[in-house]
Amino acid sequence: MITTSTWERRDIFRNERWANLFIDTINHYRGSAYLLHEFVIMPDHLHAIITSLTSLEKAVQFIKGGFSYRAKKELGSNMEIWQEGFSDHRIRDASDYRIHAIYVRQNPVRKHLCEKAEQYLYSSASGRFELDDVPQGLKPSSSEELHGAAEAAPFQSKTGRGLATASPFSKTSTKDSAAEPLHPALKNFK
Repeated sequence: MITTSTWERRDIFRNERWANLFIDTINHYRGSAYLLHEFVIMPDHLHAIITSLTSLEKAVQFIKGGFSYRAKKELGSNMEIWQEGFSDHRIRDASDYRIHAIYVRQNPVRKHLCEKAEQYLYSSASGRFELDDVPQGLKPSSSEELHGAAEAAPFQSKTGRGLATASPFSKTSTKDSAAEPLHPALKNFK
């Protein structure tokens, strides 16, 4: 799983044009630089579970550099977009995959951007995007089924900010709910 943040954690992906261009960029490199298993574009950062087809650094360079290039060309932006670097977590087994997939999908719910993960348009949880299958060869998880979202990925430390209404990232109330269904292939990993 990778996480990368915008420069000074600016909420640039609250803008629908920017968020949609970022989705186009992520999909453009899917299949050539990486396989895309899960993702969420938050107002100021990205979480994605990918399988790199090159080096992980090169895959992230395609995502960040590709978007920066397109933002300059298509949106006329000359501003700094990304914080330097990124965080990564190597998925160890099927249980670890499931925990991180739930974390990615539930991130907008935890940040009060939607009530249910599938309502958030800029996430693989929405069902709007073609995803690659769960990586083969993951060790089976324990017989205990996971319920709910992961509390936090180890590298997450900042809390969410209230966001403006009348955008796809509107702040809404949330209720405690069970984890949303994951990629169909995850049904084997209970």
